[in-house]
Amino acid sequence: MTSLGRYWRTLRHLKLRQFTGRLVFKLWKPRLPTGPVPVPNTRPVAGKWVPPAQREASLRGPGRFVFLNEPGDLADLGWDGPGPSKLWRYNQHYFDDLNALDAAARRAWHNTLLQSWVADNPATAGSGWEPYPTSLRVVNWVKWWLGGAPTNAAQQASLCTQARWLRRRMEWHLLGNHLFANAKALVFAGLLFEGAEADEWLACGLRVLEREIPEQVLPDGGQFERSPMYHALALEDVLDLLNAFKTFGAPNRHAVKVQAMCLNHAPRMLHWLQCMSHPDGGIAFFNDGAHGIAPSNAELNRYAASLGVSASSGAEGKSHKNTQWLAASGYARVERDGLVALLDLAPVGPDYLPGHAHADTLSMEFSLSGQRVLVNGGTSCYGTSARRLAERGTAAHNTVQVADEDSSEVWSGFRVGRRAYPLNVRVDADQISAEHNGYRWLPGQPVHRRAWSFGGNSLLVEDLVTPNVDNAVARYHLAPGLRLLSAGLHIWHVLREDDFVAQLQVLQGDAEVTESVHAPRFGQLVETQCLTVRLSASRAAVRWIWGSDAHLVLDRQLPAGS
Repeated sequence: MTSLGRYWRTLRHLKLRQFTGRLVFKLWKPRLPTGPVPVPNTRPVAGKWVPPAQREASLRGPGRFVFLNEPGDLADLGWDGPGPSKLWRYNQHYFDDLNALDAAARRAWHNTLLQSWVADNPATAGSGWEPYPTSLRVVNWVKWWLGGAPTNAAQQASLCTQARWLRRRMEWHLLGNHLFANAKALVFAGLLFEGAEADEWLACGLRVLEREIPEQVLPDGGQFERSPMYHALALEDVLDLLNAFKTFGAPNRHAVKVQAMCLNHAPRMLHWLQCMSHPDGGIAFFNDGAHGIAPSNAELNRYAASLGVSASSGAEGKSHKNTQWLAASGYARVERDGLVALLDLAPVGPDYLPGHAHADTLSMEFSLSGQRVLVNGGTSCYGTSARRLAERGTAAHNTVQVADEDSSEVWSGFRVGRRAYPLNVRVDADQISAEHNGYRWLPGQPVHRRAWSFGGNSLLVEDLVTPNVDNAVARYHLAPGLRLLSAGLHIWHVLREDDFVAQLQVLQGDAEVTESVHAPRFGQLVETQCLTVRLSASRAAVRWIWGSDAHLVLDRQLPAGS
């Protein structure tokens, strides 16, 4: 009965299209058309292709890869089969390295790799022909050729076959970023090639994008899954589409409409990414997030500027002098007195698509003097392992856990049953507060309320769970490289090596220092510390102090020789 209930709580939010799409995807095995592929006819180029955003290199030698911080050799692993994880295999088929940093120096390796892929991956067979890796590979091949790399008839014929197959295997059962990637790939292939079939690919991709861009980009510019990492990927998609239209022109009214949508949304998307990043230039870790998957912020900023796109907040949301309130997404950014705080007042994502959601409602991250101090747990893996479940769980985030349960019912690799919904959100100049109902199913229907109060060189975080429960814990996960040093009753100093960063005072609650781990990248876990505060009489309050006042306290309280 527990399993049946979980399935019901998960499936009842899905759209009908997801159910019917899954049935079609499972039961219908389309065949490729038998007619000749439309090559070598390609459209004339109307403008100049701009170098796209570049990722870190993943090809370290002829056929030698590093994906997700795991090395692998094509000679040993081939293109498919047991051994690497599904996500590692997907990355192998993306061909991101064609457009990565210093890619021109590896062009000979790339040519060999393309020849190997065409020869060893027969049409429709294996992981490489699944819709998502097919979509990313089509775009990467087109971008590589537009950047000046040589191509031949066999490679073009292969790309046409991939587009033909993708047109019949679109991921209507998943929607979201997968369907967007499918449509983008069809637009790229349809713009590259001429002919009736290519025109149909283009028309199909444009129809989907006309519907999905307004659905997936919120009024404040955030991508609707509310993950800064996936937002960065979505921003790259929009910039790539602008680049493609700049290169080939917009051949019909639907292309003109999609181009206008991209031009309208890109400035707000760039602003959103800047708001949801730390002063070190990297994304915050809300929901699924890790460095090294999307292009860096610096690369996306460069790419946007080269296309004439600059950040603009638009008119959406209520902002104060020191606060950016991304109302549609549900995040706030506060900057003052050396602090940059990022606060999660958001739902876990669109109800019909919470696959990248974490149980992190009312969590937070912040930096001081340009360096990260509090961070959520990050993402080191996908799949269905215990590690994956732990990283999605509430305990891996800077928020309150009640009765050892998660605020949203994350399960399997990408499923969510019960969801926490933020309520009574209030954003003022010096205080932000909200509550959520994620624990309403527990006895007494407890509600978690949190308030952040900002003063001169200080931040007070207050938590309240009502009605009173016996087991509620607030956690504060330190960024790697920081440690806590006890400085008296209920007082700790945050140190980076021996340098003072901040002082924290536990004003209410019972606190202890525990060990934790942080996942800044896939395949990487770093040990760190966590301050765990058990609520007392339903309450916890922690004050963070930094700057000259905290230094005076430090001088008085640090033991001699510390």
